[in-house]
Amino acid sequence: MAENRPNDDLDARIASAKAAGQSRGSGPVAQAKGYGQGSKVLALLLGALFGGGVMGWALDQWLGTSPWALLIVLTLAIIGAFLNIMKISKERAE
Repeated sequence: MAENRPNDDLDARIASAKAAGQSRGSGPVAQAKGYGQGSKVLALLLGALFGGGVMGWALDQWLGTSPWALLIVLTLAIIGAFLNIMKISKERAE
């Protein structure tokens, strides 16, 4: 009979922990927006570098202005990405 008592206590503690976990509910959801913001920032930076580079290279090939269109378009793309990142950073990551 003494052996059943610790198991009953353990079962009761497990049940109360499960009930407490279900009452919280929104733990992982609160972190999801922060991860979403980080992913958006990464996508903006990579997209600006890749998109600006490809567009600048294409303009250089078409107009024959060796590195200048690439440098100008890439600079403008990075500035635009940083402006969007500043806008995203003002959002609250609740």
